[in-house]
Amino acid sequence: MKRLKNAKKQYDDIEIPSELQSVVEKSIQEARRKHIKNAPFKQWGIGVAAAASLFIASVNVSPALAQSLSSVPVLGSIVQVVTIQEIKIAEDSYNADLKIPSVTGLDNKELENRLNEKYTAENEALYKDFQKDMEELKEAGGGHLGVASTYEVVTDTEDILSISRYEVNTVGSSSTTMRTDTIDKKNEILITLPSLFKDDAYIEAISTYLKDDMAKQMANDSDKTYWIDDKEGIGFEFEAIRPDQTFSITKDHKLTISFDKYEVAPGYMGVVTFEIPTEVIKSHLISDYYIK
Repeated sequence: MKRLKNAKKQYDDIEIPSELQSVVEKSIQEARRKHIKNAPFKQWGIGVAAAASLFIASVNVSPALAQSLSSVPVLGSIVQVVTIQEIKIAEDSYNADLKIPSVTGLDNKELENRLNEKYTAENEALYKDFQKDMEELKEAGGGHLGVASTYEVVTDTEDILSISRYEVNTVGSSSTTMRTDTIDKKNEILITLPSLFKDDAYIEAISTYLKDDMAKQMANDSDKTYWIDDKEGIGFEFEAIRPDQTFSITKDHKLTISFDKYEVAPGYMGVVTFEIPTEVIKSHLISDYYIK
């Protein structure tokens, strides 16, 4: 109950549109402002030890990614997602591999710039933290340190574009976090989880379903473990999703909810994703425009 109360408070702090249609209409107007100019791409300084190898490319894609560019997200035939920078560092036991995505071609330049500035800022923070931790480890006598970031286009339809970014930090063991942006490609707006629902009742509806599904999965598969109780004495059990829990919308217009590594399960489970049956949340949706 405490987790649900906290989730409700977090929800109340989020500005939720009273009507989804008003969000769409507002964003269409923004998209029509053709005079909006691209914000200059944010550059940030990079310094490494002489022995480190550092590679920055204006557009640096692997052969596999280059091959997949024929099917990258597009609005019409213009908008796409590409790697604008790739940073690699290999120095003894210190390794970094950061890939920075960029969305290009949106008419809504305010949205486009906001997304790309966020992706750059995320990787800038990752790099600075890695650099700081690397120097501290060296002063302490050395150790192993690694960080990596990449991205994946998880949904690409005429209506929806979902981009997931993954961050993997390795210090002894590894942790993985995932962030996903879901974009309405036709109206060129960023969709948030609260904006899909009438009120915060979706938090309990989804959380109840997830706990039941986790229990069923564990009953049917001994290799799966979820923290829906504290029998193992870890001091944590899953009670409720966050109001802004990581989510995506599939090509079949289904809602998925994702959790970071260690968020609701042991590390060996990695990032876990659940598809939510529409009947579980149907009465809570503002409309069936996105979720059907």
